[in-house]
Amino acid sequence: MENSGSALPRRLVMLYGAAILISLIGLGDAIFLTVHHLSGRNVRCAISTGCDSVLASPYATIGSIPIAVLGALAYFTVFSLATLATYGYERARFLLSLVVLLMLISTLWLFYLQAFVLRAFCDYCLLSAAMTLGLSIVVVLGWKEESSRKKREVH
Repeated sequence: MENSGSALPRRLVMLYGAAILISLIGLGDAIFLTVHHLSGRNVRCAISTGCDSVLASPYATIGSIPIAVLGALAYFTVFSLATLATYGYERARFLLSLVVLLMLISTLWLFYLQAFVLRAFCDYCLLSAAMTLGLSIVVVLGWKEESSRKKREVH
């Protein structure tokens, strides 16, 4: 990975900092769900009543791997890439966008399953969805900032 060599504008650093924070919240959520899944303990919802239905459904795993493990890996990857992006690594910014896009697609699918197939919601799954939506917004704002920065450099 190559560093772009120039310092990032403060706004971009703040956006990547927000991505780091959001990814840590998502990582904590995913680790919590993974531990509960692997230990066989039930998860209680505070707001909704569907945690058990969602987390015990066949959609909560891929084979024997809990979806939450994949979420933890995704959030850790976002944390790592956002950290590298903060230090000006351009490839990390591109990969961050790609990973967040894949997370958003997965989140939309899982939300669809909760709403229309299972007809139940899990608080922790909704928290993860909110974190992924937040990361998506950060990435889009980052693209816009990068675009305006490049336009300013050309002119």
